[in-house]
Amino acid sequence: MHPVLHVLGTAQDGGHPHAGCARSCCAGAWEGPGHLCSCLGLVVEGRAWLLDATPDLGRQLHALRAPLGGVVLTHAHYGHVVGLLSLGREVMGSRRVPVYAMPRLRGFLQDNAPWELLIRDEHIVLEPLELGLALPEVEIRAETVPHRDEYSETVALTVCGPQRSVLYAPDVDDWTSWPPEQAVARVDRAYLDGTFYSRDELDPPRDGVNHPPILRTLERLPAALRGRVHFVHLNHTNPCLDPQGPAASAVAAAGAFIARRGDRYLL
Repeated sequence: MHPVLHVLGTAQDGGHPHAGCARSCCAGAWEGPGHLCSCLGLVVEGRAWLLDATPDLGRQLHALRAPLGGVVLTHAHYGHVVGLLSLGREVMGSRRVPVYAMPRLRGFLQDNAPWELLIRDEHIVLEPLELGLALPEVEIRAETVPHRDEYSETVALTVCGPQRSVLYAPDVDDWTSWPPEQAVARVDRAYLDGTFYSRDELDPPRDGVNHPPILRTLERLPAALRGRVHFVHLNHTNPCLDPQGPAASAVAAAGAFIARRGDRYLL
């Protein structure tokens, strides 16, 4: 059976609805199903692999219906590493789950509580990601991308299966030093940073919150490549969270997609 990639969440680190938000974007969402934090999952030979460890790890692992084989991390920000705590004594009590990360991120996890306790008690085992990860029929490669790297480097992940390849780049500061055209052209599908639809969403603006808006990404990409793009990591302010709204319709009209939890892709 070929490996399958699953979209397990599409929202930015705080999810949707978002803590502390009293704006209209979240006001009507508290009683609904909401949107889980951005995460991709792989099922390979009956084992589940998570790309990032989000606050929603429990629900996301449950959706894969397979025991956890390991975790591959993109960087050290909240929505991408805090889920590792679910592997510890207080929740799953896992034993020696391999966690693949780059050098600075491994150092951060080893040197800081509460993650260092996960390592000391052997709930997780840190593994190097620099040379990639080979699974049965699947190879995962990492490359650094520009992002605010206070605690670790940030990487995009390329997942290559026997038939298709996928790019996962949920966090990028801008496209100036990492052109999306080149990244998208070399894969069959690309899950790209879609944090904001436009820069107008942050009111007031926040220093250091740099992400290429969806509208700017679509302007850069030639029409021939847009059909490969599925936007993820949507901020709670992003109007594309409404699949029937005008923003999501505009993305579709441009030939691209908004990723949806539950989507599957045969590798």
